[in-house]
Amino acid sequence: MTPLTSGPPPARAAAAPSLPGDAGPETDTPLLIAAGTVILPDREFSPGWVEVRAGLIVGSGGGTPPRPADVTAPHGILAPGFVDAHSHGGGGVSFNDPDTRAAAHRIVATHREHGTTTMMASLVTAPIDEMETLVTALAELVRDGLLAGIHLEGPWLSPAHRGAHAERLLLPPTPQSVDRLMRAGAGAVRMVTIAPELDGGLAAVARIVGYGSVAAIGHTDADYETSRAAIEAGVTVGTHVFNAMRPLHHREPGAALAVLEDPSVFAELIADGVHLHPAVVRLIIESRAKPVFVTDAMAAACADEGDYKLGDLDVTVANGEARLADGTIAGSVLTLSKAVRFAVLTAGVPLAFAVRAATQNPADLLSLTDRGRIHPGLRADLVLLDAALHVTATLHHGTWVPSPSRPAREL
Repeated sequence: MTPLTSGPPPARAAAAPSLPGDAGPETDTPLLIAAGTVILPDREFSPGWVEVRAGLIVGSGGGTPPRPADVTAPHGILAPGFVDAHSHGGGGVSFNDPDTRAAAHRIVATHREHGTTTMMASLVTAPIDEMETLVTALAELVRDGLLAGIHLEGPWLSPAHRGAHAERLLLPPTPQSVDRLMRAGAGAVRMVTIAPELDGGLAAVARIVGYGSVAAIGHTDADYETSRAAIEAGVTVGTHVFNAMRPLHHREPGAALAVLEDPSVFAELIADGVHLHPAVVRLIIESRAKPVFVTDAMAAACADEGDYKLGDLDVTVANGEARLADGTIAGSVLTLSKAVRFAVLTAGVPLAFAVRAATQNPADLLSLTDRGRIHPGLRADLVLLDAALHVTATLHHGTWVPSPSRPAREL
């Protein structure tokens, strides 16, 4: 990958733009947005513009727009909407909550307000009967379009690197247990994290891929050779690399190096300053793997600090960190907008690299070909950032996303 050379953007802040109208799927009214910077997959326009009609991107370009813009942000940055492939909750609730449909709507709305226009529902380990019920309920929301899919982070994980998963609920990946949860999703389970060194683990990887799902290596004690075998069997993602896996060692590099040296594999990273040092964030971005920012957010994201549940376990959130009683990190309180901001302003990652890790790379990971890029014909999922990389507006499928602090059309 190209070495990191450019620094953070200027710190000059911009006023939030006025947003006059939508171009959602129900209307054919065009919407033209002009910004100081527009980030495309392979280039940037400074300044640039994007035109939207009927919920789709219909054009983009650099310089002066072809007609007077409906929205103008001369110091703003226009990027694709963020895609979160790994999130457990937010707004005070979790996808593992019993009323998972209501929780899912709240979680999606919470993160959408912060620029995430596509979200996966990640489930932590629970009793398999409960997981089956949750998968069945969430699958309806996938079919309705609220969610991009379901991510099973458990129950087929290593007890040695279980993180915030209850050890008593972990299971070996038998064909029966894999089939049970995959069939409950009826195609909605889009990603599964698994420890391939478990008995039957490599066969389970192939079985998961056979269902059309993405297999991810994580919460694993696999050595380098087993990790390479898992990639050969079909693993294409490393779940929050370096966290909940055997540490990198010069004589036994484990799963982390197996992931980072392979250009066919996506590497999840949690860029919050808690899970990874800024230098390690840069290391992953510069690796041969395709970096993907994920939040791994739990219920306390965008909510008050205090005591929470993550699956079966008690979590205390204080000073921006979520931890079990023994100090184990238990997810995050991150949004993808914060991840991009941390990566650029603290870790020194070039803006275009950070945007790609939060948009097109996760879209590619999940085979979502209709979003994650600014390109004609794709969904009009866009996020407008100010020069300090704070979200000032979000467009979801051509419609402005309202928020309590920023009602649509009144920013």
